[in-house]
Amino acid sequence: INIVQEVIKHANIVSLEDIFESKSHLYLVMQLVSGGELFDRIVEKGFYTERDASKLIQQILDAVKYLHDMGIVHRDLKPENLLYDSMDEDSKIMISDFGLSKIEGSGSVMSTACGTPGYVAPEVLAQRPYSKAVDCWSIGVISYILLCGYPPFYDENDAKLFEQILKAEYEFDSPYWDDISDSAKDFIMHLMEKDPQKRYTCEQALQHPWISGDTALDKNIHESVSAQIRKNFAKSKWKQAFNATAVVRHMRRLQLGTSQEGPSQTTPSSPCPCAGQEEGCH
Repeated sequence: INIVQEVIKHANIVSLEDIFESKSHLYLVMQLVSGGELFDRIVEKGFYTERDASKLIQQILDAVKYLHDMGIVHRDLKPENLLYDSMDEDSKIMISDFGLSKIEGSGSVMSTACGTPGYVAPEVLAQRPYSKAVDCWSIGVISYILLCGYPPFYDENDAKLFEQILKAEYEFDSPYWDDISDSAKDFIMHLMEKDPQKRYTCEQALQHPWISGDTALDKNIHESVSAQIRKNFAKSKWKQAFNATAVVRHMRRLQLGTSQEGPSQTTPSSPCPCAGQEEGCH
């Protein structure tokens, strides 16, 4: 609540309008946004291009830069937390859900592994102290999905999924990326950089030609992207926030069991269609 109250009005951030308290409950009155979730709107469109994706990411980057400038790290950026303000065709996108957010320098080092499977940065899973750069990684993952409709990391086995993320192993699979510009791929690679020290900041990302220039293509990619969104995002695990400290322990148990039982059948490591200690973290 303190974080949401501290966030001064921003055009692309859902605001806290009021607070009511009873003997047993605290009621938060949030700004009404009625345009629906990001992926749902993309699927409903009849025409969707790289340029559309670029404009969406520009709004997200601008809002997250605003948060970072205030010392706030969101820590759970994902499509389900990106809502359209209204049903208007040109509606702006809004960032919501600050349940896992943290203020940098607020008295404790950020090291608790939390977030949503598939969107968390490698340093979070490695349980190393991390910074606002984790949000930039998540924006890179979102950008990747917006251009192909499937996640850069996927496995039904949590241990294998997190192993992919820890190694930053992802590809631009053919044919799904054949019509996507090199500029878009370059933009994503700068955000999905394993080393947080080398990873683009929001400010750097906003200056990339794919965002600030005219390198984003106007070709309609709606059919392929929407089909893959329908196929790949019915899985509830992509929508669940979690405390990954427990997941990391579970990974170790899984790895131990695998070594004792011998090789087991695994799902494809690529999503390609062809192939609680820290305060405030639940």
